[in-house]
Amino acid sequence: MPYIHRLHPEILQLTETLAIRWYGLSYLLGFLCGYVLLKKLIKRDLMPLNVEQLQDCLSTFCIFGVMLGGRLGYFLFYAPDTLVTDPLHFFKVWEGGMASHGGILGGIAVLAWWARRHQKSFWTLSDNFAVVVPLGIGFGRLANFINGELWGRVTSAPWGVAFPLEIPELNPGRELAHLRYDLPTLRNWVESGHLPIRHPSQIYQALGEGFLLFALLWFLRKSTWSREKAGRLSMLFLIGYASARFVVEFYREPDARLFFGWMTTGQFLSLGMIAAAGACLPRLKTHT
Repeated sequence: MPYIHRLHPEILQLTETLAIRWYGLSYLLGFLCGYVLLKKLIKRDLMPLNVEQLQDCLSTFCIFGVMLGGRLGYFLFYAPDTLVTDPLHFFKVWEGGMASHGGILGGIAVLAWWARRHQKSFWTLSDNFAVVVPLGIGFGRLANFINGELWGRVTSAPWGVAFPLEIPELNPGRELAHLRYDLPTLRNWVESGHLPIRHPSQIYQALGEGFLLFALLWFLRKSTWSREKAGRLSMLFLIGYASARFVVEFYREPDARLFFGWMTTGQFLSLGMIAAAGACLPRLKTHT
């Protein structure tokens, strides 16, 4: 019998409408880990900021870049009609809806603004932020798995997972919501084929876009290669993230909108990211 997803998205229910959720904790962990690691880079003279400047830059980056950019990107890339017909839905963050491509683009824009305002090197800042951002992405993808969302395509692989929330009637507030954690019922549905087995694509993304990419960039940050040209790590992050995302999208349940009949929105955006990073690489200047 394959694993049936029964993890609860809430860590602690405070009131009927207020709870501490794994998804929120993932953002907090990403922020704290990023702060600790960036402080280490400051101590190694790899980042031209003091601790106070780091706190200001990181908080601005996370709140206005990643959070706002991710939210806006979700509606622009995946739900533009909703933004037009129900613009107030933008503020219903508790219902989910974040786009990592939007968060990355928003982070780049905010970091460029902050660097110019404080007369710091954008490329040096972005290289250091690029090293730690994959950790936040990795934690976020693990939270996606815990939430039982953004599941993969149907598979016969022995590590496949059944995600009850793909059955609309089991979603919170629906008529069969009380059966979401009923293991005997879910097992019967799996055996009958009513609840298919899918790739845990969230885990694939947590590894490829997150933790493995972080390990590579952290290793290269101390290398001569990364210090020869400011911006190299930034471009490598964009290419690494986009490449991992493009590949894993083949195992993730596709969006309703496809380009050329097969390419998902995530793959289309990733190709654009790879092209932009590839165009920037030859223009990077060598440190003198």
